[in-house]
Amino acid sequence: MSIVVEELTKRYAGHPVVNNVSLEVADGELFVLLGSSGSGKSTLLRMIAGLTETDGGRVLLHGRDVTDLSPAKRGVGFVFQSYALFRGMSVAENVEFALSIRGVPAGQRQRRRDELLEMVGLAGLGGRMPRQLSGGQQQRVALARALAHQPEVLLLDEPFGALDAKVRVELRRTVRDVQRELGVSTLFVTHDQEEAFELADRLGVLSFGRLLEQGPPEELYLRPETELVATFLGTANLMVGEHTAEGVRLGPVRFPLTTRVEVTDRSRRVQVLFRPEDVALRNSGEDAGFPLLGRAVVDQRAFVGSFERLRLRLPPLPGVRSIAPPAPFGSDDLWIEASRPQDLARRFPLQPGDTTFVGVQRVHALVHPGMRFLVLTDGSPAVGAALALGGELARLAHARVTLLGLWDGGGEPTDARLQDARERLGSGLAALETRESPEPPAEAVAEEVRRRPCDLVILALPGEEPADVLALGEAILRSGHHHLLLVPGRGEPPKPQGPQVPARVLVCVAVGEPGKEDVAFTGRLARHLRAEATILTVVPEAERLDRSGSGAVELAERFLAGNRRAMGRLGVAATSRIRYGDVRQEILAQIAEGQHDLLVFGVPLPRKRSSISLGGLVSRLVPDVADLPILIIRSPEA
Repeated sequence: MSIVVEELTKRYAGHPVVNNVSLEVADGELFVLLGSSGSGKSTLLRMIAGLTETDGGRVLLHGRDVTDLSPAKRGVGFVFQSYALFRGMSVAENVEFALSIRGVPAGQRQRRRDELLEMVGLAGLGGRMPRQLSGGQQQRVALARALAHQPEVLLLDEPFGALDAKVRVELRRTVRDVQRELGVSTLFVTHDQEEAFELADRLGVLSFGRLLEQGPPEELYLRPETELVATFLGTANLMVGEHTAEGVRLGPVRFPLTTRVEVTDRSRRVQVLFRPEDVALRNSGEDAGFPLLGRAVVDQRAFVGSFERLRLRLPPLPGVRSIAPPAPFGSDDLWIEASRPQDLARRFPLQPGDTTFVGVQRVHALVHPGMRFLVLTDGSPAVGAALALGGELARLAHARVTLLGLWDGGGEPTDARLQDARERLGSGLAALETRESPEPPAEAVAEEVRRRPCDLVILALPGEEPADVLALGEAILRSGHHHLLLVPGRGEPPKPQGPQVPARVLVCVAVGEPGKEDVAFTGRLARHLRAEATILTVVPEAERLDRSGSGAVELAERFLAGNRRAMGRLGVAATSRIRYGDVRQEILAQIAEGQHDLLVFGVPLPRKRSSISLGGLVSRLVPDVADLPILIIRSPEA
């Protein structure tokens, strides 16, 4: 490999702008790093070049560890967005500069200079000064200068960002042609998706300092694994539906699924993606040849050169929630983006206000659906740790966050308290929405999750008398199909390096179907935290053998082995443990032995005529683990 980056990290004021990034660029490959402004892509490139120091990780170029070497000793060619030409030197002198300081003879310098100027389309312009060139020509000079000393790798930091669209297209072709001719391994940074798709052999998407996905451009566009990549790369129609053994269902509409997704005998919620070009429009619902979502109204139409873009308004489908495009505030309709070539638009013309049947020719189910967190605050000091940890978990998991202020009408102005809570959550969240409610906490949460379902509710657990919080936790778990994270703390400010993110998770499960859900959600969260997991079940001494002669231990071992494999499929390092004796005592012993920093339980299944309760084991354990966050998983069976 020409470029190998291993767990590279850079922090400013304790905040990671490049967060544990690892990637490889093969010999002769053009790898494009795509991300929005502030995603950390330029910082990453400068660390590879040696222009910015690292706070962790390694950089290897052609097998050489260059992490501690100066930029001049790394064998790197670097092209900046700002050209960075020497204004007092001619074009020829700029191109020859790197060769001059290396003592290359004049004749050899001139031959290399002329070869490169011809290659970038500037033959005969060596005598001009930079001010006599257009922006595109100056960037061609910068490219030639970066290649003059035959670098081992070429790094380009948004080199076309200041140029107009036509010049950008021309320079993209120049860069691709030169890179292929020279065979130099290249890492190209951009925020322009069209640029990334056109140039990349492989593409990586960076967000808030983390590398989300990497692969061939068409693979990431057609089969993304995360919500952020699905919505960042091009226009997306993304809805929450249901995956079954037969395929995907959006409300009453079933779709055969041709893309990969984990096979399961049980239906589960998934995010369903289809691109605008996958939408088919018909004037009749008969013999369409593909599943129909229903009849929609054309809301907007736009002429975009070779194709037409439409935005459609579809009546709600039961059980379906739209993620993208977002519906206007107060609207229950589903909004769909569609595009079609002009020949189809001429044969079946549509204008705003017209109606049309909407079908979908291809869908993709996301392997790792994005998460949504609901973080609760009442403005008291006790919620400080919950806000800090909730914000950090959301950043690592790229989860959308709703911050719900629970006010009783007294104290400081609500705007000030919400602003304080936002600051404690921290910056860099994938999405943040703030809401407030004067209702009692249980009713406020129930109303909020009815409005917008979430995956995880985060609640502060005070150090003294947690009984009231456990009662609130019960009500929260009864209000929807979400889980609950109880975070201890009395509001101490987080350390300069940020809250401690759990690294060793203990998942306490009982043998049976509900335990699988405990492991599944914990695995989704742990993979983002890069945490290791221990799956624990406790077998009472009296139940080592059941009455039928089938061993409880063997049953537990098979159950734990299946859960280890499930964790492994998510990329989580997992071990398992069977302990014998009293459940509470054995859990406490395992915590002490394994130094675990996150405890996971499943909600006890309610008995007949009873509801969800956190009494019993959970209430008895909370005082003994006062310093540990506790994640409580709500099984569908509950």
